[in-house]
Amino acid sequence: MNQTNAKKRVATHREQVADMAAQIAALERMTTAELAARYAEVFGDPTRSRNKGYLKKKVAYRIQELAEGGLSARALARIDELAEEAPIRHRQRRDRVASAVAAAVTGQEDEDQKPRDPRLPAVGEVLVKKHKGLEHEVRVLDDGFEYQGVRYSSLSKIARAITGTTWNGYLFFGLTRRKPAAKATR
Repeated sequence: MNQTNAKKRVATHREQVADMAAQIAALERMTTAELAARYAEVFGDPTRSRNKGYLKKKVAYRIQELAEGGLSARALARIDELAEEAPIRHRQRRDRVASAVAAAVTGQEDEDQKPRDPRLPAVGEVLVKKHKGLEHEVRVLDDGFEYQGVRYSSLSKIARAITGTTWNGYLFFGLTRRKPAAKATR
């Protein structure tokens, strides 16, 4: 009886591997739009990428992961162990992802989920920018900015509304300075 169950498991595994190989081969013939749809199907979230090579790799990896299983518990534990030694920017990203997952599970938003940029003045202050002889005033809000009675999510969007061209909002409003260009050495 045990031998029969073992043979069934092996046969099932072979079918899954063959199906996985067929699915991965089918990715080569898909358009970018089809790959994006397949990405959403296997990951459960849409992608913003339209890079065909990237989408093929990500979808192929996910198909394999679903068929063969993901990382082992030991590997995940080792990743967590090594993450403590990672550079700060990687730890911060991991913490943001963990808090986003916790918020999704509990259904509660974390107030500290998106830290406030230290370059921004205090809430309620007004930024003043002179451009082409006109003075533009922008009020800093807790969750964005207000310019001419309209709420904006970023200073860059306001800078574009004022100038008609793309600008870094912090640079346009003088909250940051442009870095000097590196001199070419001969």
